[in-house]
Amino acid sequence: MKKRIKKTRKKDRLRVAYFVASMNPTQDGVSRVVYKWIECLKYRDIDCFFFTCTIPENRHKLKMHKVPGWEFPLYKDYKLALPTYNFFKKKISKFRPDIIHVNSPETLGHAALRYAEKNNIPVVATYHTHFTSYFKYYNMNMLEPLVWPYLRRFYNRCDKVYVPSKPMIKELKGHGLKKMEYLPHGVDMIAFNPKYRSIAWRKKNGVDKKIVILFVSRLVWFKDLRLFVDVYDRLKNNRNVAFVLVGKGPDQPELEKFMPKAKFLGHQTGTALSTAYASGDIFLFPSTTETFGNVVIEAMASGLPCVCANAGGPKGIICDGVTGYLSKPNNIDSFMKNINILLKNKKLRKKIADNGLEYARTQSWDNICDDLVKSYNDVIRRHEKNIKRLIT
Repeated sequence: MKKRIKKTRKKDRLRVAYFVASMNPTQDGVSRVVYKWIECLKYRDIDCFFFTCTIPENRHKLKMHKVPGWEFPLYKDYKLALPTYNFFKKKISKFRPDIIHVNSPETLGHAALRYAEKNNIPVVATYHTHFTSYFKYYNMNMLEPLVWPYLRRFYNRCDKVYVPSKPMIKELKGHGLKKMEYLPHGVDMIAFNPKYRSIAWRKKNGVDKKIVILFVSRLVWFKDLRLFVDVYDRLKNNRNVAFVLVGKGPDQPELEKFMPKAKFLGHQTGTALSTAYASGDIFLFPSTTETFGNVVIEAMASGLPCVCANAGGPKGIICDGVTGYLSKPNNIDSFMKNINILLKNKKLRKKIADNGLEYARTQSWDNICDDLVKSYNDVIRRHEKNIKRLIT
């Protein structure tokens, strides 16, 4: 039986159905990236519909449909959808998407993929989260050989997989993933800018005469915060240095015990976040689990020299010794060597920061969204050609 091929007239708006585990804009980097896409795509005459387990109170006038789910046992801030498309079938059928975009390979994404296959709708995915890198933090390394075959099957069933960093593409190729396309994340140079540096902020937090080592992200151990604690232990008696952490997470109480002299500012948004970034002096980000590292490029845009792990996304953002420093992952001596270089040389801090700022200015969200829309249209055209070939 031949299935009808839906033709989209040029004057029709491109309809995209997004499947995102959480639409809470404060949840994590994934949701923040999605909202940047929303902001850019609304100027490109694209009709979007979002299917999710978590809908924020302020829905930003977006078309959303909540899919039932349950708390993920290892991280209760996240929900997993019930693994069937019956809970969104009616809504998505009425919307009639030209393409489906999946943001995670968990149960909601898997249901979306099965729906797309059954209804001959092209489907793309973004490799946002490097799940297998988390296993060691939960003493579950034995699961990795079981999970990679699932991830390989899931992503290779998609028409296209967007990966935000070239080092991650190389790693994923080694695990057998195909049809990948490099699509980095951008940075909002209006929101993140050195102009937000504030002496008042520094005085308020008691760090006005100190070199502030800043961390911005979720406070969870899989961000390699144990190394951050080790750096704190090495420098806690240095009166010229202060540690400031921005973010929240389930491991904050334990971190506060390990770092009693550090400032914990909690979750920040808007101008408060912009000010916190720009008012620091060195951005320390030891995480080895990032597919990109939004906070790194935000820190660079804010005028901070960055010291990061030579792994994952940050490895693809930073040019070592030019726009920041890359340290041997989980190696305290390597991190301390780079941090001490910056602590001892104010002029070098300024030079590295200026280089990083210049690079950040080239990473426009508008250009990236243009590339995304172009890729959507290419995928749709290729998919329609393949269907025509099969039914003729």
